Amino acid sequence: QVQLVESGGGLVQAGGSLRLSCAASGSIFSINRMGWYRQAPGKQRELVAVITSGGSTNYADSVKGRFTISRDNAENTVYLQMNSLKPEDTAVYYCNGRIMDRPNIPWDYWGQGTQVTVSS
Repeated sequence: QVQLVESGGGLVQAGGSLRLSCAASGSIFSINRMGWYRQAPGKQRELVAVITSGGSTNYADSVKGRFTISRDNAENTVYLQMNSLKPEDTAVYYCNGRIMDRPNIPWDYWGQGTQVTVSS
């Protein structure tokens, strides 16, 4: 079994910064990619940023230039540095990992979510 545990959410004023962390643990053979999604009240869950095992990244247009995703492969941890936060960034942020607990069988795992609230 694989677990993703997030930390780092909270309340911040507009223009401020937060750093989210997500650590994967358990029976991990390899991790293909990790990423962050978010879901605001009344809206669908949306991609924020992803990073592959090779370090390639992809961002939602709404966060480009403000958010940075990074990972520590040795620690199976992914980070999301969020700068210049806006009220519209308020959401529950979920960590996602495409992880194999055995060769050639990847599964999508999700963290429990962490609340990010940006006040105006």
